Amino acid sequence: MTDPVIRALTESDAHLFHTMRGRDLVGRAAFGHRYATTDDGGDYRPEWTWVALRDGVVVARAAWWGGPHDTEPVVLNWFDFADGEEAAGAELLRRAPLHAEYELILPADWRERPDVRAAAEGRISAAREAGMKPLVERYSYRWTPRFGLPERPGRLEFRPEPDDEVILDVLRRVHTVTLDAHAQKAIEAGGLEQAAREELDFFHWCPSPRSWWRLAYTREGELAGIQVPAHNPAGPCVGFIGVVPEQRGHGYGYDLLAECTHFLAAEGAEFIAGATDRGNVPMAAAFARAGHRITQERIHLV
Repeated sequence: MTDPVIRALTESDAHLFHTMRGRDLVGRAAFGHRYATTDDGGDYRPEWTWVALRDGVVVARAAWWGGPHDTEPVVLNWFDFADGEEAAGAELLRRAPLHAEYELILPADWRERPDVRAAAEGRISAAREAGMKPLVERYSYRWTPRFGLPERPGRLEFRPEPDDEVILDVLRRVHTVTLDAHAQKAIEAGGLEQAAREELDFFHWCPSPRSWWRLAYTREGELAGIQVPAHNPAGPCVGFIGVVPEQRGHGYGYDLLAECTHFLAAEGAEFIAGATDRGNVPMAAAFARAGHRITQERIHLV
């Protein structure tokens, strides 16, 4: 068996991405992805799309994604390989000169579907062989108007806050006790300051108005938390929900999420995306209570 040739695609041969046979058929049908380059109306760039070819045939492929103005990939969210080519997939990840977190996107029922589960476990195995390790599993949510607007408890007052330094201070307080794996990873790397600044950078990265961000206060005027309605490049989303430690135990996560949902709906959102770690039981309960439905699960490897 000849060694695979590993290289990036170009706009002229991007069609090769669709020539791989085997396990990718499970991937396209079950994982709900569509690959198209930006020049063809899609989200992917040929130079950020790498393939492994054996005797001229695509046996593994990986596509990194970034926003329209990003100069480096934000995430690897498409990686698969033909049957029997797990080693080629691992080699592709090792040799491609792009580095970003791997987000394996799965249907919500993937554990109950043997073919999809096998495909997912194969991808995870190849990524681990390439040096990655699992970070967290997350639920992805979607709200649409047909689910109805969640009830507003009316316990909190929401105010805009134009000062980023105030926002950073709130984020530091939120992350002093956090169940979010990405925040915990940032804290391990650079402390509360890095975790807070990563959140703030994400808020600014989103192409939605800065004026949407809201701090929440109790009737007594005490800070309860922060909620950030946003648009990411794919559309309306729950940008951030956070309750400060001294206000936890009152269910305010739901209040923040309900307000965020109402706000985006009033802005005309036809859907709202959201996500939380599987281990963040209070936030998952808030999403369920607010009528946000689980549509996908995502496994993150770093």
